[in-house]
Amino acid sequence: MNLRAEWHPQRVQAVVQALSEALTFAAPADKVLSAFWRAWPRLGQRDRAWVAETYYGVIRHYRRLTVWAESTAPRHLLLAWLVVGRGVSVAQLAPLLRREEGEWLAQRKAAIAGYAWRDAERLSMPDWLWARLVTAYGVEETQRIASSMLQPAPLDLRVNTLKAKRSDVMATFMAEGLEAHETPWSPWGVRLAEKVALQRHPLYRDGIVEVQDEGSQLVTRLVAPKRRQTVVDFCAGAGGKTLVLAALMVNSGQIYACDAIAKRLAGLHPRLARAGATNVQPMAIADEHDPKLARLAGKADRVLVDVPCSGIGTLRRNPDFKWRQTEATVAALTAQQASILAAAARLVKPGGRLIYVTCSILPEENDRVVQTFLAAHPAFAPLPWNELTADWQHGTHGTAFVNGPCPTDGVPEAVRLFPHVHGCDGFFAVVLERRSV
Repeated sequence: MNLRAEWHPQRVQAVVQALSEALTFAAPADKVLSAFWRAWPRLGQRDRAWVAETYYGVIRHYRRLTVWAESTAPRHLLLAWLVVGRGVSVAQLAPLLRREEGEWLAQRKAAIAGYAWRDAERLSMPDWLWARLVTAYGVEETQRIASSMLQPAPLDLRVNTLKAKRSDVMATFMAEGLEAHETPWSPWGVRLAEKVALQRHPLYRDGIVEVQDEGSQLVTRLVAPKRRQTVVDFCAGAGGKTLVLAALMVNSGQIYACDAIAKRLAGLHPRLARAGATNVQPMAIADEHDPKLARLAGKADRVLVDVPCSGIGTLRRNPDFKWRQTEATVAALTAQQASILAAAARLVKPGGRLIYVTCSILPEENDRVVQTFLAAHPAFAPLPWNELTADWQHGTHGTAFVNGPCPTDGVPEAVRLFPHVHGCDGFFAVVLERRSV
């Protein structure tokens, strides 16, 4: 390993500076890094890749590193990551260390050798989150979940079927020498083995592919809209799932993309144009009780409710979430989720479907919200996950979908996605059908 080339002073300074702001956990780590790139425009592509990988490695393993280092100083955590996460010896690091750091690293390495690690420390989770997952899934399953959340997420794309076939996109990537694989359960997914500058790629610029985790593709697939139907994406955000719905409906029918943050919806317009989606009407709303929603009451065939959540299922790509969320923020989110679900239900016509989705694996945000809703809305009933996913198998691999673990007293009909089971982000989804009465 040529450490002088890999770990030169500019890279070290860049990582330490980026971590100095990120480790306050006052802002999302991806936004901190984006702002950092603007402040360091002269960093080359290889430097940026190294800085980003190291930056997220420290954040992902933050708790383990703070225990190992007995410090929260960014430079200390960086050195600890190189030793613990990258397997670099203290002797190898010697030419790159300040005078006192070599002695400090040797002392810490000796001290930690006899340390009795707790699971939450070793697997870098806050105690409150570890306790909740153990209560829901048991110790061994939680160990598997936590271990999988420490791995970086792959780069998943979705092929826009309004413009191309997956086989054609695969052929293009292969011709360019990029290693690409079809996703196991999404019929439109492509997984790249390496990160690429996608925004400059013709397939992205022409709206043929979008970045979207396979889990996100799958929960949108559960909406199963039909042509000429009326569909509401109640919490559309930037519109990733809206674009899937438009492709599934082949630009027929009507999709209302609603969100309470107008800035997000404003970004949807160029995405719709690039994708060639013409059946989407963005609708900015004040909140879930906006009077504008009254005209859709009882008229929607499908209502997708991808509610704001803790994002605990996305820790592979958003590792800072486990340090930025708290028991109090989760409690506030569950109250909001219940209110949004109840409001969205008013739009569903008899015989229509309400699809509740989170990118969380916490029962409080998932099963408990749904159970409370069902108790108050007897007209709705959940559809079994095995019926909804009966055709989820890849023609080449022949891999049938297996559901993820259900927590104690959970909703048995729900679809549950986990990184250690499915290789995608963690998601919860349940399809509730309104009885025709």
